[in-house]
Amino acid sequence: MHVSRRSLLAAGLAVPLAGCSASGALNALVPRGTYRVESDLAYGDDPRQRLDAYLPEQPGTAAPLVVFFYGGTWSHGERATYRFVGEALASAGIVTVVADYRLSPQVRWRAILDDCARATRFSLDAARRFGAAPERLFVMGHSAGAYNAAMLALDPRWLAAHGMAPRQLAGWIGIAGPYNFLPIGDPETQRAFDWPDTPRDSQPIAHVSAQAPRTLLLAAREDHTVNPQRNSEALAESLQRAGTPVRLRLLDHVNHVTVIAALAGPLRPLAPVRDEVTGFVLG
Repeated sequence: MHVSRRSLLAAGLAVPLAGCSASGALNALVPRGTYRVESDLAYGDDPRQRLDAYLPEQPGTAAPLVVFFYGGTWSHGERATYRFVGEALASAGIVTVVADYRLSPQVRWRAILDDCARATRFSLDAARRFGAAPERLFVMGHSAGAYNAAMLALDPRWLAAHGMAPRQLAGWIGIAGPYNFLPIGDPETQRAFDWPDTPRDSQPIAHVSAQAPRTLLLAAREDHTVNPQRNSEALAESLQRAGTPVRLRLLDHVNHVTVIAALAGPLRPLAPVRDEVTGFVLG
């Protein structure tokens, strides 16, 4: 059956939204039999410090491993909502971890980043059991989750607290991320970052160096939630000046939400998000 791009876009926009994350309704589009899952793995003592690992249907020993962080203005989100992300990558042969983390107002940005680093350390330690190669480790995120991934990849203090370094990452992927967002106007973000006492070193763009891992940045060209020119384009230019291999794509026919929803099976014709991510990870 032929489905037009317009119909797909309408379907994506009709999905109920939770903050800036795609609704769990997208999980209804996930096919069966394309992955295995290990659920509710604890990487810490808090109920929010849990993750799910999506494994390729055919077990291997040297698959890439992607740790994914979702968005939600650092204030809401659930890993169960992102089964469609796990399936999209696991069905391509990529072990994919989707991690919950503590949220504002329970904690602030530093604790959130520590949770993400802790989840990454757990995933690295479990890589062989998952059938993945530790040297093929990536971090990835959408929206606020792309910020989290960026900070782990660019600012060494977060991984260092758990005995790791950004050089251990084979790369990182940011989708529609905020990387350069001071001053802060959004009330939820203000709370998560203790505005106006938000330091400049809270911004990923402040940590660009020649040691940064190779980078893939994707964003909607018409994103009215996170400005792609100020964030994705500016970060890409800064990374390129530092000598980091970086690929930037601004995508048409999607917005801040549907750019991640395009990973879900029938919505993939909206934009080549899955192709870009899998090509970067497997290439």
